[in-house]
Amino acid sequence: MLDEVKAHFRAGEGYWFVPKGFGFGATPVTWQGWAVTLGFLAGLLAAARLMPVGVPRIVVFIALIAAFCVVAANKTDGGLRWRWGNDRDR
Repeated sequence: MLDEVKAHFRAGEGYWFVPKGFGFGATPVTWQGWAVTLGFLAGLLAAARLMPVGVPRIVVFIALIAAFCVVAANKTDGGLRWRWGNDRDR
């Protein structure tokens, strides 16, 4: 059981994220993936605290979310798509 969990959270060479077992999404598993995720969260927090309320803040939020999604999709081992928990999907 523990070996299966370890194998699930092991990404291939050059990938920073692994796909979730069920549903849509990815989990960071390397320091690069965690750095991108934390940088994304810091950017959202900074925009929320420093930018004026309204359209400019929304535009920055959308740009940060889009950039993070592109990086996560390109650096996820097996790509992003809906999964039903079958390891053969990866």
